Amino acid sequence: MDGQENEQQGATRAGRRRALRATGVTLAVLVVALAGVLIGVFAGGRVSTDIGPFRADLSVAPSVSGGTTVDIPPLGALLLDSHHGPTHLTVELGALDQSRTEALLGDPASISRASQSAVDDVREGVVRLGLRTVASAVLVTLLLALLVFRDTRRAAWAGSLALVVTAGSLGVAAASLRPQSIEEPRYEGLLVNAPAIVGDARRIANDYTRYAEQLRRIVGNVSQLYSTVSSLPVYEPDPNTTRVLHVSDMHLNPTGWQLIRTIVEQFNIDVVIDTGDITDWGSEPEASYVGSIGLLRKPYVYIRGNHDSGRTAAAVARQPNAIVLDNTTVSVAGLTIAGIGDPRFTPDKSTSPAGSGLTQETADQLIGVGNQLTSTVRSSPRPVNIALVHDPASAGPLAGTVPLVLAGHTHKREVSKLPQEPGQTPTLLMVQGSTGGAGLRGLEGEEPTPLTMSVLYFDQDKLLQAYDDITVGGTGQAQVNLERHVVEDPKAGPPAPVTPTPTR
Repeated sequence: MDGQENEQQGATRAGRRRALRATGVTLAVLVVALAGVLIGVFAGGRVSTDIGPFRADLSVAPSVSGGTTVDIPPLGALLLDSHHGPTHLTVELGALDQSRTEALLGDPASISRASQSAVDDVREGVVRLGLRTVASAVLVTLLLALLVFRDTRRAAWAGSLALVVTAGSLGVAAASLRPQSIEEPRYEGLLVNAPAIVGDARRIANDYTRYAEQLRRIVGNVSQLYSTVSSLPVYEPDPNTTRVLHVSDMHLNPTGWQLIRTIVEQFNIDVVIDTGDITDWGSEPEASYVGSIGLLRKPYVYIRGNHDSGRTAAAVARQPNAIVLDNTTVSVAGLTIAGIGDPRFTPDKSTSPAGSGLTQETADQLIGVGNQLTSTVRSSPRPVNIALVHDPASAGPLAGTVPLVLAGHTHKREVSKLPQEPGQTPTLLMVQGSTGGAGLRGLEGEEPTPLTMSVLYFDQDKLLQAYDDITVGGTGQAQVNLERHVVEDPKAGPPAPVTPTPTR
């Protein structure tokens, strides 16, 4: 009896050991599988794809609550309650692709096609991301299991478990998808203040859609301006005339580039001058926006605005036809141009033209750069024909030292004579409006801010003889206006405008 009892107890103990061993192996396989899934997801759960003109990175990560984050550098992120389940999707919008951006700018119809294909682009990218994530999780789990167990059967079990866990998690996310979540975003980063910065996001998106539709028709009408100009008998440019296009305050509006290209071609522009604020925040992702400068194939003289950073200026300088002035001079197309950047870097709404006035410290800064540029103009070996400042508040010290000063910043076109001392040469100050329609901020009102630019005509002595103010209307104002101004005498008052010529 004692022998039988001992045998039974031994068998019981052996059974317990086998059960414990089996449980331990099962837990080990489970742990290895989960570890492999985590490592595989973090290592391989990422793909790059094209979403319209953007290059985007899509990634997936384990999460308790699910959801989607759309990172929009440098603004911040949109958080969408897009799905439930143990996975979180991140979409990071990168730089604009230059070739696709060029195609969009060159063919207005492609803008519509790009917006329609964006959903398909996202869907294709998510499918590729899911397949890549599953493959990466299973592969990493198999390799890890082989290293830990050195047993193909256990490795196969771990790999199968990883497949079930990964595919099941993605399946739960897909089954709980909420497409309407795009209408209910939450903001992080600078976008927390989105309503204060750019107004209600959905309203502006709707307005911008209508705005873009109007502008596609408007840009086509610009081709009529050339025949309009040639029919004006007031001023007839001669073959020695130098034509300068003055633009300012683009504020990231891509539509402005197409308009500039049209004017450059139709008016045979020799030089484009940009008096700053080509971007909004001066961030690295915005640097891709200036890539369209090279497409103009004309000298592009630029000074930095208060929304442009040193990084922005460097990005402009990398364009093959661009010249960045910072208290320096350049001779181009027979014109000697001096320019200096804005002393401030203040990429926020409080420094926009709608902000509260200048402090004494800021006013002193602006006058200071005006004085610096005046010294540069006076020491130039060649007489300076045009001086460039961003804020017209910097123009005062230049009175009497240069015949023409160009500026921007205020988003309001204005022409005046600078106050001068007796005997000084008159100096004309021309402040440009916003060639970008003030960017997104220009959509906050009932009607978008119009896009403005001016064509300046210089004679063989490089003196301003006439200029055309071009205004492209906003939503509900599908027309292009041209006003011809003739500079009769530099010692007279501001030139009187000719009757506007609208085109539809």
